[in-house]
Amino acid sequence: MLLIWGVHRYILIAAAVLPAIFLMRYVYHSDRLEKESPFMLRRLVLSGILATFCAMITEQVCIWLLNCLVSRQNALYAILEFFVIVAFAEEGAKYIFLRRATWTSPEFNCQYDGIVYAVFLSLGFALWENIRYVLMYGLSSALVRAVTAIPGHACFGVFMGVWYGLAKRFELGGRAQASRTCRIIAVLCPALLHGLYDYIATAGHAPYSWIFVIFVGLLFLTSFLLVHHASTHDRFFSRASW
Repeated sequence: MLLIWGVHRYILIAAAVLPAIFLMRYVYHSDRLEKESPFMLRRLVLSGILATFCAMITEQVCIWLLNCLVSRQNALYAILEFFVIVAFAEEGAKYIFLRRATWTSPEFNCQYDGIVYAVFLSLGFALWENIRYVLMYGLSSALVRAVTAIPGHACFGVFMGVWYGLAKRFELGGRAQASRTCRIIAVLCPALLHGLYDYIATAGHAPYSWIFVIFVGLLFLTSFLLVHHASTHDRFFSRASW
């Protein structure tokens, strides 16, 4: 019996991990100019895992405060929970760890690097979150999250990375205000998408199921096109390019 449980546990973990690894490989191999070092990629995944703990603590504190101020039956509750607390706790934590790990790194020398960094960190976040979910709720949870939540985090990472890489280009080009604006958007954009994702997914009404499918499909398609465009048009940072 213990052997069967052990095998089952490994199957659950594999189901949680494999989708993240697949997406990491896709984004990594789309980098045409200069692949990032294994050290940097491992650091990003670890940073994503650490970000889950920071986000979890922030969410718990903020949800407690929200419960003290707003009734769960109030429509405002769900909006504040998903669009403000969860979205900004998770995407904000990701961004803080992303910036700390990469902003001053000499490896950050191409605009597409911003996408690689943000996606790897986001998938580190999703990987640990997924392991926790499947060990609690089983294999069915892993299968659902494999086609929704994990790619969802990767998509949020793509949007963050697009603006993060552009912010770095503006910074090196001497356009400090434009860089700050892009860094703000690098948090706001994925946070808005994250909030929409969670709000629609948990609405619980039949029409929202179709809206969720359409939303996720558009999110995945747009992210794929952004990765393809950014990879195809990538270039090294150079002051001369300005």
